[in-house]
Amino acid sequence: MAQDSGAGETKTGEAKVGGAKGGEAPAGGAATPQARPDASDTASFRLPDPALVSRTMADVAERGQRIVADFLKRQAEGAPASSPDPLHIGSAFIDMTTRLMANPARLMQAQIGFWQDYLTLWQNTARRMMGDPTPPVIEEVKGDKRFKDDAWRENEVFDFIRQSYLLSARYFTNVVQGAEGLDNKTAQKVDFYTRQFVDAMSPSNFLMTNPEVLRRTAETGGENLLKGLSNLLADLERGKGNLRIRMTDDSKFKVGANIAVTPGKVVHRNALMELIQYTPATEQVLKRPLLILPPWINKFYILDLRPKNSFIKWAVEQGHTVFVVSWVNPDENLTEKGFEDYMREGPYAALDAIEAATGEKSVNAIGYCLGGTLLSCTLAHMAAKKDTRIKSATYFVTMTDFEEAGELGVFIDEEQLLGIEEKMSKKGFLEGREMATTFNMLRANDLIWSFVVNNYLMGQEPFPFDLLYWNDDSTRMPAKMHSFYLRRMYQQNDLVKPGAIELDGVKIDLRKIKVPSYLISTREDHIAPWKSTYRGTQIYGGKTRFVLAASGHIAGVVNPPDSGKYSHWVNTSLPADPDEWFQGATELAGSWWPDWQRWVLAQDKTMVPARKPADPGLGDAPGSYVTVMAKD
Repeated sequence: MAQDSGAGETKTGEAKVGGAKGGEAPAGGAATPQARPDASDTASFRLPDPALVSRTMADVAERGQRIVADFLKRQAEGAPASSPDPLHIGSAFIDMTTRLMANPARLMQAQIGFWQDYLTLWQNTARRMMGDPTPPVIEEVKGDKRFKDDAWRENEVFDFIRQSYLLSARYFTNVVQGAEGLDNKTAQKVDFYTRQFVDAMSPSNFLMTNPEVLRRTAETGGENLLKGLSNLLADLERGKGNLRIRMTDDSKFKVGANIAVTPGKVVHRNALMELIQYTPATEQVLKRPLLILPPWINKFYILDLRPKNSFIKWAVEQGHTVFVVSWVNPDENLTEKGFEDYMREGPYAALDAIEAATGEKSVNAIGYCLGGTLLSCTLAHMAAKKDTRIKSATYFVTMTDFEEAGELGVFIDEEQLLGIEEKMSKKGFLEGREMATTFNMLRANDLIWSFVVNNYLMGQEPFPFDLLYWNDDSTRMPAKMHSFYLRRMYQQNDLVKPGAIELDGVKIDLRKIKVPSYLISTREDHIAPWKSTYRGTQIYGGKTRFVLAASGHIAGVVNPPDSGKYSHWVNTSLPADPDEWFQGATELAGSWWPDWQRWVLAQDKTMVPARKPADPGLGDAPGSYVTVMAKD
């Protein structure tokens, strides 16, 4: 998405945006670049097409009127907000401010340090403008893509803007993190929303302080901004008055056509799921079928995006008879479906259907994220009933102990839960967009602000990317199930308490799970922090293997061996402290998938002739449930 930093250089004060001599900063503040073409670089500038401007403004007027009318209609139809502060942020910041003011010496010390660094930056910038090389006062963290354009360093003005922002960002975060006496929940909330504010105020997000956008504006005569305005209106239309940022060109993808294309058949269907059996790719297969339980917060085809990164296809090629649960995208008719319904109509129904399809009662099972939480609940339920059909369990980035739930915990307090339940009571479900927005906020620079810059300031179309198409294909949550999950697990952490949760007449105790367990977590996971998922090693009663992959909640899991990406760590010792585990772990290059395959084979490597799904079954994979979109 970035433009060539050497193309179309424009003058900024006395400096070219592409990076040459810098000009003076206006007195009293940071330099604000203003393009000033002269005769030597008129080729870098062009005037916008008058006809395009006229058409765009007419289109803006017409579409804007419709958007406002639609928004006002929806506001009139909806009930007024029960609270002007539904996220309960205000009281958290008031508490933080009160505690900061109780220790003015600490606050003064932070301010003195900030101004000393800022003065050094001014001095270094002045010296650099006179041709004297100076070291940076501060640098962004490795991997920060906001300042990848060369002009952020080569141009003195933009280098000053970049570093002054980074200094301010560090000051704000250090101050709020230094507030003493806050309870953990309040401190976490203040820290999270401070970072949201800091990210939003990045100079890369604004026209006049982003050299890449200024260059693009000069090259196109401002047509990028007209196109960006059109993109903004289109996103407002998609959200019916609320901004719904388009992350990818969704016209390039179709489920079952160029994503989720591993061949198979739907062999069972009920109100909550379709069970897909995949066509074998080998003449001999493992006797034990493999059941995969994905989360119902997202759709299953994250494990079957494209053939080259499909875990499902890879597992089939390793000799597994793969069955995958494809959850329904629920509507108001399923509002009373609870967590135990997902257990009965999910894994239990799947086990019966697998036996009917293959004659096998013994299976290996995988649960991904919430699907893994369901798997652990089901195994504890089965242990109480002496049901031994699941012989091994694999948990992909799965939490069972929610004491330290990571940044998602910011959204789980009594006030916010009441607000969510109020919304769900009106429709019977939580809109998929609500969950998607929450997850996007966890990585705001990558999943919000980068698209604001690309779509609205650069005026470019988003790049076709299958992962982002999946990310935008959101799912709804039934009211009863979602309220139970948030309250009993996230808020009260009852799942880890023996007997505290009862499902279908059985009190759940995860310690009664005796099957071999394989836990894969990811080091940079914002949704299921690895130190929290590691606690499962101290809970399950059977022999356990824990593996830590590099990267995050998706990329660390969907990491095929042929990609050559992302290492993983192994350690057969399982001390109570995850940091101690990591210190003793060995880092291995590449994907963890082969390690898991060796572990599964160690459980039982008996082979039988390949089993094909019944034809025609209930239709071809990927089935019909996965095609229902939340906006339908």
